[in-house]
Amino acid sequence: MLRITDARTGEPVDAVPARRGLTRVEVHVPGYDASALRVLLVADLLVRALEIGGTPVWALLTGRREQAELHAAAAALGIRPFEDRRDVGPGWGESQAVHVVGEGGETPDGVRVAVAPVRTPDLPRGADPAEIRLALLTPPRSTPARLDEAALAEARDTLARWRRAVAAWARHPSRPVPEKVRGRLRTAWEDDLDVPEVLEVLHWVEESELPEGARFETYAYADRLLGLELTRDLGSPA
Repeated sequence: MLRITDARTGEPVDAVPARRGLTRVEVHVPGYDASALRVLLVADLLVRALEIGGTPVWALLTGRREQAELHAAAAALGIRPFEDRRDVGPGWGESQAVHVVGEGGETPDGVRVAVAPVRTPDLPRGADPAEIRLALLTPPRSTPARLDEAALAEARDTLARWRRAVAAWARHPSRPVPEKVRGRLRTAWEDDLDVPEVLEVLHWVEESELPEGARFETYAYADRLLGLELTRDLGSPA
């Protein structure tokens, strides 16, 4: 069961209080900048985690300006589409609403997930969107993120290494994700969307002696949450 820390109270709450009940995930940002994109990215992870658990989700975006720019930049980062709140009517059949906001931003009623800002206000020109996504996923969401050259270089190296490894592992017989590893991954993302711990599990698997086929399936499974296209290079020359 996914549990989220409510920024209003500091206490963990169930993201899905009713089994299989519809959960509305609503993003609140004032406009388009790197911090707003990070808020959307956290909401995207929340939607993915809920859907992996079998929960239907209604994803909405509430913003006051630069909506087109925000939608375009989000799509480039692999963030799933969010409906504009102004274009839809009231929800129906909801069992829960979770609001994802920037720190110090709007304070809607209900469960709130707060996201720290990005210290680099503008997205770096020419950077691979997947590198930006990983750089924003690496620090805990309560910690300010940076999109400087050091952070992007680290993300670039990690993505290149993991994609090469996944392509190589895919050439071996498939093996199921070990239950212990699957449990570590699910425990991490169901515990307040602890993405840094998910990444740590992948680092451990990379260096482990697990069968190559099991390592491939583990990375493919975790990428359902991370959205980093880790299987992109399958079939490429060794």
